[in-house]
Amino acid sequence: MSHPHPELSTPPPLPDGGLRVIPLGGLGEVGRNMTVFEHAGKLLIVDAGVLFPEENHPGVDLILPDFAPIRDRLDDIVAIVLTHGHEDHIGAVPYLLRERQDIPLVGSALTLALLRSKLQEHRLRETVHYPVKEGERLPMGPFELEFIAVNHSIPDALAVAIRTEAGLVLHTGDFKMDQLPLDGRITDLRAFARLGEEGVDLFLTDSTNAETPGFTAAEKSITPVIDRVFRESSQRIIVACFASHVHRVQQVLDAAVAHDRKVAYVGRSMVRNMAIARDLGYLTVPDGVLVDAKELADLAPERQVLISTGSQGEPMSALSRIAHRSHHFVHLEEGDTVLLASSLIPGNENAVYRVINGLSRWGARVVHKGNALVHVSGHASAGELLYCYNIVKPRNVLPVHGEIRHMLANAELARATGVENVVVAEDGMVIDLVDGKAGIVGKVEAGYVFVDGTSVGGVTEAELKDRRILGEEGFISIIVVVDSVTGKVSGGPEIHARGHAWEQGAFDAIRQPIVQAVDAAIAEGTTDSYQLQQVVRRVVGRWVSNTHRRRPMILPVVVEA
Repeated sequence: MSHPHPELSTPPPLPDGGLRVIPLGGLGEVGRNMTVFEHAGKLLIVDAGVLFPEENHPGVDLILPDFAPIRDRLDDIVAIVLTHGHEDHIGAVPYLLRERQDIPLVGSALTLALLRSKLQEHRLRETVHYPVKEGERLPMGPFELEFIAVNHSIPDALAVAIRTEAGLVLHTGDFKMDQLPLDGRITDLRAFARLGEEGVDLFLTDSTNAETPGFTAAEKSITPVIDRVFRESSQRIIVACFASHVHRVQQVLDAAVAHDRKVAYVGRSMVRNMAIARDLGYLTVPDGVLVDAKELADLAPERQVLISTGSQGEPMSALSRIAHRSHHFVHLEEGDTVLLASSLIPGNENAVYRVINGLSRWGARVVHKGNALVHVSGHASAGELLYCYNIVKPRNVLPVHGEIRHMLANAELARATGVENVVVAEDGMVIDLVDGKAGIVGKVEAGYVFVDGTSVGGVTEAELKDRRILGEEGFISIIVVVDSVTGKVSGGPEIHARGHAWEQGAFDAIRQPIVQAVDAAIAEGTTDSYQLQQVVRRVVGRWVSNTHRRRPMILPVVVEA
């Protein structure tokens, strides 16, 4: 991925006593969050998440941060601090631990428990964990860490204050200021104010909802909507949400008890995560309400509730398979209700609407964010960000976690409260905090690393371009046989095409020009098969473009016989 700021060069050495910040992901996109802090020869990493592929990434499973800028300094890493358990903050950790397995992992109990199951899938068992709670302090090399409770759409989220000789940094992680949270755990604004009194030299703030005015709605505002859906549904209810959204699952369980229904989980990640949350005390499951998904089918439809993965239209998720009637034991019936209790992640709109249409086609009533208040954001809106800037009063601000428009909006909020030095950076830009002043000093490569099956980093942008061409334009293969004695075309051209509705005989007009072009190239002294293949590619490519307005992948083969 090309860097958008070619004027920036390799950063100079970090001045003595300075603090360097290197965002390797999350600045310019919603996902792939990873920030490296360097001080006194050591590195501290905050979060290491994944980005989920979009339609222009065919065949890609996940997108990771590029570890190249720190790969030759793995032994200098003192810890990876994880602010919470969402995939865009912990999903890349197993891939980094493949390169050094004993990097200490610091996070809350729930975050580390969710991560542990991922590490086991990657067969990483000898890992080092430091569970922490809000209010605790933990020295890690030249960094002293303090953890602050923040409210988010997953329990046990933490902000982290990082004390160094260069100054005090406060990283919010993902947060909002819900004053009536379901678990009673509010963002600790007293700690934010205390740190502000101490003097915050650099404030890294969540930018996701910086364009949204006012305050983010409380999670409790969803409860009456869920209750109404249960009250109005006379058959089975299927609720789709994120597999980590413990609060939403709690609301559904409570509604099921109130309406005398039984609940079953569908989807491997949902079953696993809710078991972890229940074991750790973050999810309260009333006695008798939870049953096995296959046992649920024995109950009357009006007593059934399924909580499923797939709220983002993921093709292999439980909900997508239900919509396509390919799920092995859940079969949608006319009159069932499906509640999509989540927001739309940018880029997933088409996939979600396909699932909604598929569910509706079978007679289901679909309740989603477009027709009901079924989800609230987990991120602070503009009013909450202004409040934080006013109580923290930071000397420097670095907006994080968002697309460029979100970060620019966040920067304007900071300036409006009187912050004089606001640094808007993107992935790969290097920011130094020296003598209390933060500024961009250079760049490192911070491109996408694609995970494709078992391949990590093997797929390049060029190969993705080939995949897109194959998917959109198809391909044409041409086989030409050249006589090694006469130097003339003796067989073919044999032409095969896929991916376009070619008419019978469509290639008759190009066969003779191919023969003439190859014969002419040989007569001029071209004998290398690769060069002859390029001749065929140019002739066919020009003809297809001019005649059919197509740009397929062209695969020529020249054989000497």
